[in-house]
Amino acid sequence: MSTINPSRGTSPGDRPQGGDDRLALLYRLTRTFSSSLDLDEVLDRVMDEVIAAVRAERGFLMLKDGDGPLLFQVARGLDQHAIEQPRFQVSRGISERVAETGEAVLTSDARIDQRLNLRESVVNLGLRAVLSVPLKVKGVVIGVIYVDNRIQAGVFGPADLELLTAIAASAAIAIDNARLYREALEKGRLERELQLAREVQASLMPRTMPVFPGWSFAALWLPAREVAGDYFALVSEATLHGKSAPNGVDHLGLIVADITDKGMPAALFMALARSTIHAALAATDDPAAAITQANRLITADSPNSMFVTLGYVRVTAAGDAIECVNAGHPPILHYRAAHDDFQTLGRTGMPLGIDAEATFGRSTTCVEPGDLILLYSDGVPDARSPEGEEYGMTRLLQALRTHASLDPQALIDILHRALDDFDGGLPQHDDITLLLAKRIG
Repeated sequence: MSTINPSRGTSPGDRPQGGDDRLALLYRLTRTFSSSLDLDEVLDRVMDEVIAAVRAERGFLMLKDGDGPLLFQVARGLDQHAIEQPRFQVSRGISERVAETGEAVLTSDARIDQRLNLRESVVNLGLRAVLSVPLKVKGVVIGVIYVDNRIQAGVFGPADLELLTAIAASAAIAIDNARLYREALEKGRLERELQLAREVQASLMPRTMPVFPGWSFAALWLPAREVAGDYFALVSEATLHGKSAPNGVDHLGLIVADITDKGMPAALFMALARSTIHAALAATDDPAAAITQANRLITADSPNSMFVTLGYVRVTAAGDAIECVNAGHPPILHYRAAHDDFQTLGRTGMPLGIDAEATFGRSTTCVEPGDLILLYSDGVPDARSPEGEEYGMTRLLQALRTHASLDPQALIDILHRALDDFDGGLPQHDDITLLLAKRIG
């Protein structure tokens, strides 16, 4: 139902067009509006045609931002010059009323219209004739067209309202199609960028496991989204300095780290943390001192209170002892084959990125042939079944014990299948990373 103030004089806007003329005009406008899928171009065409069709002094086109407020898209005068700061040039009360109710508003003279003459914007702007109609698609208001005249009262009448309503119906479809097209293009661009980001991130992970005397390794890295906040690494002094690790290196560092977030923010912070941690490890032979220094740097750069949990294990070729630094990470698991039991290597410090002055200790333990060392992110025990049950540590420990005699890659494959079977095909809700080392004598 349109709201009309009938008290007005005769104007050019009252001259009704013939039926054939009006149909021809609407047909031309429909073709004009739909001839492009460029949203900005469609909006400009709609505004120009509207101003010309109803002989408005000024025209404004606003679109809804989802459930949010109306946003100005086009604002221009009869001379086709853009209107600066359009939000201060119209009666927001009228446009918001049209958007909320889905009904048009027509007033021949806002100064004497009892509904509007007390509005501050009407008085300050000197508004006279105002006409505003909704843009609707399938009954849903997606925006508002607003035209006015500050010089002459009575320039808009029922014929103008009828014409503008018909134009708005055609324009709304063209605008919606162009907006959907833009969203599709943007989605495709984002998907391509995310795919590239995933490829870049995957390239930061080891492509093959190193050959290292007395040890065998395997890993699994499964991002929950296109990119991950988890990372793993196997680093020696040689690889930290950009060289190929010779078979004769005497120690190797195993790392699994987890950023406390998901998606792109976590992936970007992961790249920063990875570089910082590796640089700190390259600067000293003491892993606890290196992690302490890395923490200072990460804390200084940590955005939005993001932090990193990290498990680090240094294995040696000659000796039977390993060193561990656990920065707020899930306990590192040590399966002792000779005793058929587990030892957990717990925290030696808090997560990185919380307290710049935090210090980190290290623990040591002896390993024997057949022993397993497993570093993992919390996405493993936290994996859920369709019924909401967690995979948990009991299942993880049982799988390690049952298949401890296998080589690391075969054992990782079993764990991967077990997690797939457990979640029943549900989308993964957290990144999953496993890094397994086996002492082979």
